[in-house]
Amino acid sequence: MQFKVPQFLDIEDKIFGPFTFRQFIYLAGGGGLCFVLYKALGLLFGIIPMAAVAAFSLALTFYRPNGKPFINMLEAGFKFTFQDKLYIWKRRQNKINTKQKAETAAQQANQIVNKETVRLSGSKLKDLAWSLDVLDLKKEENNN
Repeated sequence: MQFKVPQFLDIEDKIFGPFTFRQFIYLAGGGGLCFVLYKALGLLFGIIPMAAVAAFSLALTFYRPNGKPFINMLEAGFKFTFQDKLYIWKRRQNKINTKQKAETAAQQANQIVNKETVRLSGSKLKDLAWSLDVLDLKKEENNN
């Protein structure tokens, strides 16, 4: 017996026309709050708070930073603001000392390599080539 596996679980159903239930609640709540502000403050004093509420409800409905809902960004902001933070202080002098030690060690290594550079003469190269050939022949004999 075969079972159908549900797909697209992260996509919400469109219930109210082109809007999901959550989007509809954000728009209806923002519109209702704008109406309450209009009735309480009038048009002259209420235009700025109404614009702020409308912008906030539109951002909750349509704005998706990095492909995630805006409410997730707000939640992360509140957690960051009100959560305890741990600040760790490290001395800067230690970092400078380690950098200086690393630089001096690298300079010393370069000087040693420059001093110990060996130049191979023609006879030494022939000796190396011959020893490599002999080693290869011994491996072939052992394999047969």
